[in-house]
Amino acid sequence: MSEVFIIDLIHCRCPQHSSCVERQVKSVTGRSDVGFQIYLLFGPHGQRCNANGENKMSLLETFFSQKTNVHVLDYTTVTESWYRFKLAVDQLDLRTVRVFTSKKRRPMFEAYIEQLFTKVYTFEYITSHDLPCPGHVQCDSSLAPPGSEVREEVRSFLQQLPAKGDVTILRSTLISDCFSHGFTTRTGGISSISTLSSLNLFSSSRRRDPMTLVAENIRRLAQKAGFYPRRLHLVKVNHSSDVWVMGKEDEPHDYDGIVTNQRGVVIAAPGADCMPLLFTDPMARVIGVAHAGWKGTLMGVAMATVNAMVMGFGSRACDVTVVIGPSVGVCCFTLEREQAADFYSIHPDCVPDMAETRPHVNIRLATRILLQREGVLPERIHDDTVTDRPSVTLCTSCHPEAFFSHVRDGLNFGTQIGFLWMDETGTTDCFSSSEH
Repeated sequence: MSEVFIIDLIHCRCPQHSSCVERQVKSVTGRSDVGFQIYLLFGPHGQRCNANGENKMSLLETFFSQKTNVHVLDYTTVTESWYRFKLAVDQLDLRTVRVFTSKKRRPMFEAYIEQLFTKVYTFEYITSHDLPCPGHVQCDSSLAPPGSEVREEVRSFLQQLPAKGDVTILRSTLISDCFSHGFTTRTGGISSISTLSSLNLFSSSRRRDPMTLVAENIRRLAQKAGFYPRRLHLVKVNHSSDVWVMGKEDEPHDYDGIVTNQRGVVIAAPGADCMPLLFTDPMARVIGVAHAGWKGTLMGVAMATVNAMVMGFGSRACDVTVVIGPSVGVCCFTLEREQAADFYSIHPDCVPDMAETRPHVNIRLATRILLQREGVLPERIHDDTVTDRPSVTLCTSCHPEAFFSHVRDGLNFGTQIGFLWMDETGTTDCFSSSEH
């Protein structure tokens, strides 16, 4: 597998610039640069001259003209250079990067890396103290911006990137107009990796999209949907049945459901095969969301969310509307027979081929059955069995153009969400006129 190096040439003023770079590369690799991908990082366009006033880029282009494995990062801002470098690393499917820079400038590079990369990547630093420089000239760190400026530079740069498609939001006609809600698809964002492209809405240490990029995707969604990004509360998934009663207790460390009666607060649940569930009660003026995978479904997270609405805010199960968002269908989801047996015990129709080694499992139907058993009315559940309304319960695995899918895409999968809120300017008349 190829290795990748990035060489800091932003403020270096060595008078023997070209030969210095060559010596640095060979001193670290211990051999020729064959088998390596080398990226030369220049600064903004006004910072290309060395101590002799020579154009560094011209010198290096001449020096490396016959080397196809050497690439120049020469963009308007340092952020863009690092961003383009990340795109290249992701395209090569690499995770380890060796960085040539000065000791004084390393903290600045770490600031850019923190904003644009995740813990999936490993950066190994070789500083100028460790590198032979025939000119014995230290790199100039006087122009290195502080961390706060780096964060702002990155944020501004990401806002200027073109979207890949339009933000598309699916909405259920079963939910009252007293509530604002939606389910996202995968289009309209700036994520570039194929399985995350483009409106990925979740970042973790195990995926390649950094939080700064996901925050920009959320900003674009919020602009389309009409809410403030800072008011968004996404459940902290633990694949169980814990529910946070927002406004009546402190936020738990992790949980799969949220219920609240607070207006203007946007609550959301993620999904990428798992079900994002939305709950509304116009009578008690309460909302809820839940993330339900197969484990959470068996643990009863859907009904636990309804019960939290009942106990926390006085809802009645018969007044609650539940909408099941895009999720993996029975067509594409299988489990081991022992696990599938738990769904078969809920109802045989939840496992249409129980005799198979890996039976297909219908987590949506299991959710409907469990909700109805505890008092939620059948007509107040919107899922793929409903045929007289536009569907919002599409199969994520079957529609790669529209949705992310863990089943289909593997570990580096993207995430869509279901979101819900009560507008701060909503009127009493809105709720009193709801269909009950």
